[in-house]
Amino acid sequence: MEDSQAASCFAALAHPVRLRVFRALVVAGAGGLTPGALAQNLVLPAATLSFHLKELMHTGLVLAQRSGRHIHYRAALERMNALLAYLSENCCQGQSCLSPPSLFCNLLEPQHD
Repeated sequence: MEDSQAASCFAALAHPVRLRVFRALVVAGAGGLTPGALAQNLVLPAATLSFHLKELMHTGLVLAQRSGRHIHYRAALERMNALLAYLSENCCQGQSCLSPPSLFCNLLEPQHD
């Protein structure tokens, strides 16, 4: 991940509502959540949620997948892991101080059709 990409991700996550949305999607796992479920869980108006989802999708931290008439949003775990790797790339002067399983999310993302 390049510096500019990481900065965009951090800027998106720097807003409290977007951070709450992203964390809720990480908790939801690979199945993700519909906008209705997200809005209800986070007590957000639909228009506010839509704005913040758009910002998170712009950075690649959130993906949208249509399932029939519904859209499911989910955290882009590969992108999240790339951001974590960016942060820890030179940790401890290049020495391995954290084992990969404890550092990264290993949830499998659903396959795209």
